[in-house]
Amino acid sequence: MIDLARLSEPMTGDGCRAEPFTEAHHEALKAACAEDREIWQIYASNFGPDGFDDSIALYRSSPRNRTFVLYNGDELAGMSSYLGIDDGRQVLEIGGTYYSPHLRGTGFNRRVKDMMLKRAFDCGIRRVEFRVDMRNERSQAAMKKLGAVREGVLRADRITWTGHVRDTVLFAILRNEYEG
Repeated sequence: MIDLARLSEPMTGDGCRAEPFTEAHHEALKAACAEDREIWQIYASNFGPDGFDDSIALYRSSPRNRTFVLYNGDELAGMSSYLGIDDGRQVLEIGGTYYSPHLRGTGFNRRVKDMMLKRAFDCGIRRVEFRVDMRNERSQAAMKKLGAVREGVLRADRITWTGHVRDTVLFAILRNEYEG
């Protein structure tokens, strides 16, 4: 069994932390997501200024999702989620991840992913998936650095908010592979 209560709690990592998203975070996170309006073109959902409200509501509406606001020290740094939590299979996806532009390439991603992976595995998850748009080369490179295994491409997997028919690269890390 997955410890869903613990999976949903705040997390602390190496100079980073994550708080469960609440309405109190809404405006500050929306402003952070607006710092890079172009990046949303390669995301399945639009968390830019025009789509943030609907997208965050959709993420929060699923009992199988947990969305977190990320901090670098005390600075609001972005967001990430546990998606599609499947108790029977002991699987979830880490996705919907966004970092403020000045934190990209600084090692912040590694610290956040280590924090989230450790929590997921400690709570009974045995497999963590990452689904990346084929066009998002930066995220694919980050998954490889993290030690995730590229398992293949889901062709024409979904239609994004822009109408683009997306090919999705599937990566995964198993609990016994994780060295964090």
